[in-house]
Amino acid sequence: MSRTDAEPRVERVAPAVRRTPRRAWLTGPVSLAALLLCVVLSLALGARATPITEVTQALLGFGDVDVANIVGTLRVNRTVTGLIAGASLGVAGVLMQAVTRNPLADPGILGVNAGASFGVVLGLAMLGAAGVGSTVWFALAGALFASAVVLALSTTRFVAGSPVRLILAGVAFAAVLSGVTHSLILLDESVLDSYRFWRIGSLAARTVGEALPVVWLVLPGVIGAFLLSSALNALALGDDTARSLGVRPGLVRAAGLLVIAVLCGTATAIVGPIAFLGLAVPHLVRALVGPDLRLVLPISLITGPALLLGADIVGRLIGGGREVPVGVLTALVGGPVLIAFVLGARKLSIS
Repeated sequence: MSRTDAEPRVERVAPAVRRTPRRAWLTGPVSLAALLLCVVLSLALGARATPITEVTQALLGFGDVDVANIVGTLRVNRTVTGLIAGASLGVAGVLMQAVTRNPLADPGILGVNAGASFGVVLGLAMLGAAGVGSTVWFALAGALFASAVVLALSTTRFVAGSPVRLILAGVAFAAVLSGVTHSLILLDESVLDSYRFWRIGSLAARTVGEALPVVWLVLPGVIGAFLLSSALNALALGDDTARSLGVRPGLVRAAGLLVIAVLCGTATAIVGPIAFLGLAVPHLVRALVGPDLRLVLPISLITGPALLLGADIVGRLIGGGREVPVGVLTALVGGPVLIAFVLGARKLSIS
């Protein structure tokens, strides 16, 4: 009797399990094509649209001098910066939601980016340094501190099991950090001058020479995230089940915390605080490839920079000659997205 009952169940489940890899195989090339398109558009579009032939000539060192300066310097700088920051924030968003087991978690909303900003301002106040090489370590320390607080909050009785409560606690924590950050800025005008150029999030703040060295921080963070994917998949089944599968939940969460801090701190150091990207990317990718982090992480690594570059391109085009910073655009788009997720979560009674 039990054998007869079990057979139909296997037949229903098996096709759903097989569909996800096939969809991932299709999603990967499409995402990569979208990223390449965004890179080309990022080099070609702006206050002055540039034909692809002139873009190619500028990249090869030929053609008009003005075009070479615009494309070869300004647009290449922001494109490379967008690729690094978008990849970091996309992967960090996936990890944040997996570690906290909260579908509404985002490094910006929960205060990790605010922690990185606090670290940068504290570094500026102490040392007066503004270069990436000096500020990135303060950003990492601030992001690590904020990540530890978020992780501690997620385990408290008041917050555990309630995505909305964790969001509210994270927003309150981010507000406190922002208040302290702005107090430090108001006390020292030199800190304000150094801080204001990236405080709203912009891809135009750093050069390629400043952005490329942080790849050596981002790369280990991405590799660490991939190494944690199987353990985090087990953790999604619950701590007891994860332990039965040989996973140590505390160790996995601590490692995830460290990776999130590295990725968010590095991204914030080069582009400033960018909110909601880490929220939108995991949801978008999971809708396409399913919940398996072994698929979600590599696709998010591609989708994150594509969305960030896309937002930056839109910001250049809608300003009528004056650029709208990418941090403003992600906030404008991400706010309604967050509200939609919260309403969806409430409808499904997951809080």
